[in-house]
Amino acid sequence: MDSALQLIMDRVRAAAAGGTPLRIRGGGSKDFYGQTLQGEVLDTTPLAGITSYEPTELVVTVRAGTPLAELEAVLAERGQCLPFEPPRFGLGATRSEPLGEGLTESGSTAGSAATVGGMVAAGLSGPARASVGAVRDYVLGVTLLNGKGELLTFGGQVMKNVAGYDISRLMVGALGTLGLLTEISLKVLPVAPAEATLKFGMSQSEALAQLNAWGRQPLPLNASCWVDDAGAPTLYLRLCGAVAAVEAACKTLGGERQDNAAVAPDWRLCRDQQLPWFLARGERDLWRLSVPQTALVLDLPEPPLVEWHGAQRWVRAAAGQAQRLRDATSAVGGTATLFIAGGARTERAEGRFDLLKPPLDRIHRQLKKEFDPAGIFNRGRLYPDF
Repeated sequence: MDSALQLIMDRVRAAAAGGTPLRIRGGGSKDFYGQTLQGEVLDTTPLAGITSYEPTELVVTVRAGTPLAELEAVLAERGQCLPFEPPRFGLGATRSEPLGEGLTESGSTAGSAATVGGMVAAGLSGPARASVGAVRDYVLGVTLLNGKGELLTFGGQVMKNVAGYDISRLMVGALGTLGLLTEISLKVLPVAPAEATLKFGMSQSEALAQLNAWGRQPLPLNASCWVDDAGAPTLYLRLCGAVAAVEAACKTLGGERQDNAAVAPDWRLCRDQQLPWFLARGERDLWRLSVPQTALVLDLPEPPLVEWHGAQRWVRAAAGQAQRLRDATSAVGGTATLFIAGGARTERAEGRFDLLKPPLDRIHRQLKKEFDPAGIFNRGRLYPDF
C-alpha cells in the first residue's frame, strides 16, 4: 500500500471515530452538482495513475484521482475511447470563430480538472449515451474505502464477474455518499472507423417523431442534438460505425452533411454543456429532464435542447418553475434534476433531485448505513438528510 492511500485511510478512520463529515473531492469540476457541499475536503488527486491497461482485452484499471483527460489521451493513442463520452466541464480548444453552422462557441475553454473517480461518482454520460450505454455499463470493478476506513474490492476486470449484488455499479451516481473510490476497472471500446454528422431543419415534434422512426431501423445512430437557436429549429444527427454502414445511412437519411473537423468541437461543447444555448442561460436555472425516448413535446417554459434521441431534455427556467417541470416530467414517467442553480450556487427547499419512492428510499438508507455507518461521506450531497 502506498503512502498516499495510507494517509487517506488514516484520515477516514479518524473522521469516523470523531463523526467528522468529509467532502470527497477530486478536481472539483462537479462541485456545482448535487445538494450541499459539507465537511472537510478530502482530496483524492494523490491517488493518480493508470495501474493496468490491456488494449487487446479492452480493459483499463485506473486510480480514482487520475485526470480524465489523461486517461482519454492514453486510450486515444491506441485508437480506443470511453464510448459514453463523460462530460469534462472545461476541456477543449480555445476558439472564437464559428465551429459549425448553427452552433458557435462564445468565449473559451480551459483545461479540465475532472477525474476518473468523479466521473464514476457523478454517473454523467455524454451525447452518445442513448446508443452505447451509460457509465455504469462500463464499470467492471472498483476498490473503495468504506466509512470505517476499510479497503474493499468488488467486481474485477471481466464482464461476467458478479455473483449476487453488483456492488461496483452501486457506486455510479452515488456522489461519493457510499464510499471513497480509490481504483476503477473500466471496459473501453475501439474508436469507430467512420463518423458523419447530418443537419436537418425541423421542429421539435418533427425531430422526436423522426428520431423514433430512425430508431426502429438498422442505422448506425450514435448521438443527436435538437436545438431552437434564434428561431431556427435544427436537428443534428451523428452516425458512427463501419465505413459502409455510415455512408449508406447518409444516402438513406438525407439532410445536409457537415464537415467532421468543423463539427467535432460542437459535439465536445454539447458534451460539456457549453454550447451557446447553455451559455445564454444567464441567471436562469438549468434543469435536466430524463424521460422515455418516445415522450412527445412536453409543456415547458421554453423549447428545450434535446439529446439522446429524445430521452434527455435540457431546460432553462426561472426560479419557481420546479413544480411545473417535475409535474410535466412525472406525467410521462421521467425524472427532473436541478442541474445548475441560477446565479451563484444556492440551496433550494425543493431539493436538486426528485424524491425517491418509499421502497427505494428505504434501500438507499440501508445501503448508506451499511457502507458509511457514521455518515461522514458527502453528507447531504445526494439528499438533504442523507
